[in-house]
Amino acid sequence: MDTRHSDLPVVVIGAGPVGLAAAAHLHERGLPFTVLEAGDGPAATVREWGHVRLFSPWRYNIDHAARRLLNEAGWVEPDPEVLPTGGQLAAEYLQPFADLPALKPHVRYGARVVAVTRLGMDRVRTAGRDAAPFLVRLAGGTDVLARAVLDATGTWTTPNVLGASGIPAPGESAAAPLVEHALPDVLGADRARFAGKRTMVVGAGHSAANTLLSLAELASQAPGTSVVWAIRSASPARTYGGEASDALPARGALGSRLRAHVDAGTVELLTAFGVQRITPTPDGAVEVSDGNRTARVDRIVSATGFRPDHSFVAELRLDLDPVLGSTRALAPLIDPNEHSCGTVPPHGVDELAHPEPGFYAIGVKSYGRAPTFLMATGYEQARSVVAALAGDWAAARDVQLDLPETGVCSSGQPLGGGRTLLPVFGQVETGTGCCGNSGT
Repeated sequence: MDTRHSDLPVVVIGAGPVGLAAAAHLHERGLPFTVLEAGDGPAATVREWGHVRLFSPWRYNIDHAARRLLNEAGWVEPDPEVLPTGGQLAAEYLQPFADLPALKPHVRYGARVVAVTRLGMDRVRTAGRDAAPFLVRLAGGTDVLARAVLDATGTWTTPNVLGASGIPAPGESAAAPLVEHALPDVLGADRARFAGKRTMVVGAGHSAANTLLSLAELASQAPGTSVVWAIRSASPARTYGGEASDALPARGALGSRLRAHVDAGTVELLTAFGVQRITPTPDGAVEVSDGNRTARVDRIVSATGFRPDHSFVAELRLDLDPVLGSTRALAPLIDPNEHSCGTVPPHGVDELAHPEPGFYAIGVKSYGRAPTFLMATGYEQARSVVAALAGDWAAARDVQLDLPETGVCSSGQPLGGGRTLLPVFGQVETGTGCCGNSGT
């Protein structure tokens, strides 16, 4: 990091779990920082799926540096073995942390970033580039100068489409009023939209599984409610996961419960079903076709994953993998065509670096479209990158993760050093790895 700008802050974009973890490490390292959050409070995205219970207990969901700061303030840590909901994660951990005197003055809410560039130069200009500070522009026209920028914005607001070819299927836009994105609150705030209706869930990740289980429960309560599950793969085995062999019982139970509903016929499973066309009908329903079969439903839940938005950093020099949208160095380590969650190695600042010195995407956005990201990985990314910004390269390159096995990766794909990746909160969506699905 250029010492000529040591008076400028490191700007962290996003006050979610990983962005706030970066702030914790920046504080511990004594580096000035500013967190810019588009929402009106911390963990705005987490609160959108606040009704969902994580299948990882508290002990995996708290960043080490954040824990140290909270403990110094007298925080009462939740039971490490309890499974929190997203709402509890936000209210009992992220909100108290963001409110600490060490952080609160440095977090700006309602600050939506629309562009990041270098002061006085576009992407083409090279002379003097490394010496120029970053310019971060907010939606209202305010500019913030920075010595480095950490993009922790995530991918929640840029979901994948339903169309099997990666672009919207014909009719998808017209059917938008009947399409829900991942993790609707089926048994709570959104109940009225699903009760007594026939709903298709498209996707084979843990978000899809959570929604399917909620819809199955609703079907037992509300007459006329029925559920269709469409996946592109020929088998739901990857979604079922390790079941009883999973080191996290709640994660294993997710697959076991879903399998029971499919076997009982509560959930109608359509395999090898890639959405090719969606046709709204005159009576307010939609017909969803894979080219050979057609399912008529009242609503669709699109649990097909997410993709990164790099548009607001288009004037920076990024080395993006053309397939995944991660850094080119990270892509071979996380490619779902080659890797499952049990074979993705720990990684840090070296794999996250771009040709633009001082800029890093961390958290789920760093994985691009790859499905095997986990919150603990994001925390370790934040620690590694901040150590590098502080000049402590030994710590930056000492990247370690020690996580519980899924119970599904050991067949045919040996686990490396016990470092199996832990899905975060049921939002791993695409791919062929054990943390993802086999093809939506």
